[in-house]
Amino acid sequence: MTPNTPEHKMAILALSDGTVVRGRSVGITGTTGGELCFNTSMTGYQEIFTDPSYYGQLMMMTYPHIGNYGTMNRDDEAGKVMIAGLIVRSFSDDYSNPIADGSLQEYLERNKVVGISGVDTRMLVRHIRTKGVMNAVISSEIDDENELIQKAKEWDSMVGLELATKVTRKEAQTVSSNGSYKIAAFDYGIKQNIINSFIKRSCSLRIFPAEADLEEVKAWKADGYFFSNGPGDPNASMPYAGPIVEYAKSTGKPLFGICLGHQLMALSEGIAVKKMFVGHRGANQPVKNTDTGLVEITTQNHGFAVDEDAIDESKADITHINLNDNTIEGLRFKNFPGMSVQYHPEASPGPHDSSYLFDQFMDMVKQRLVKKSDPPPLNEEDD
Repeated sequence: MTPNTPEHKMAILALSDGTVVRGRSVGITGTTGGELCFNTSMTGYQEIFTDPSYYGQLMMMTYPHIGNYGTMNRDDEAGKVMIAGLIVRSFSDDYSNPIADGSLQEYLERNKVVGISGVDTRMLVRHIRTKGVMNAVISSEIDDENELIQKAKEWDSMVGLELATKVTRKEAQTVSSNGSYKIAAFDYGIKQNIINSFIKRSCSLRIFPAEADLEEVKAWKADGYFFSNGPGDPNASMPYAGPIVEYAKSTGKPLFGICLGHQLMALSEGIAVKKMFVGHRGANQPVKNTDTGLVEITTQNHGFAVDEDAIDESKADITHINLNDNTIEGLRFKNFPGMSVQYHPEASPGPHDSSYLFDQFMDMVKQRLVKKSDPPPLNEEDD
């Protein structure tokens, strides 16, 4: 437990529609901005802060007490914090957790994150749900509210914004080479637990950067292809992701996509992806599997979604739907062996309601390898 409570400056949160609230600074002194989104999870703030899909966004936690169990290095989903800023109701400078590595304040300072606490997050969430998602700015160094509102108005819109190349690895990397099945994963912001999920299923896993070299991908001769989660507008990622998806489809080998990867696979089939009025972000989203009728409690983080009005039944079947708003959560493709989901089966809100999706994909890989190794049928001369 931390022995001393640090002093905090005052801070301001200004939204692009002119809404302004004042509170207490957390993290470092500075100014930051981005699309203001909120997450309804009660725990897991560190995993949320390090999720690459949140790159460039201001994160508002709806659970009121944040920081009370400190931080642990093992909980990071990436090598650094990805959120652009943090908004909370009640920030804990002290923590009560014997296995924690340090306080959240120390963690935010180390990762150079600007934040604000002591604001009415309930009011702000209701405001966003009514008005729709918008940009905002947090500052603990500028006191002019009009200046901050103007900054929020001028901040880049998420629509048309390409961000996957900001969070991807620089070069291809084999993270597991002893498995029975070769999986090529494309890193648009891949989470550590996705990597873990493949390794535990006896996969040799090679992870390629977002702007992967197609010849290098071909040379690895994968048994299956995985397209990861990631930030930004999927339409803006198609110039470099599109050719890779098309190549993977042409091999006849199984494909699996999560979140941004799900959207990229849909776009490759001419199925449109739209910006949502308010995205899905939390660990309590109910999703119905249309094949089994079972409901999964899922973790989600997305501001774009496959347009339900754009579904072509000759190209894909809807396999999962969100029970809160009936948005599309999963697809099974008809013109190639592919499956994809909008939510995160590697997370553990249910706790393991959705992990079967990795097993389904691996079954597809195994079945194709078995079929490929079957002897050719005898012809009449061989009878």
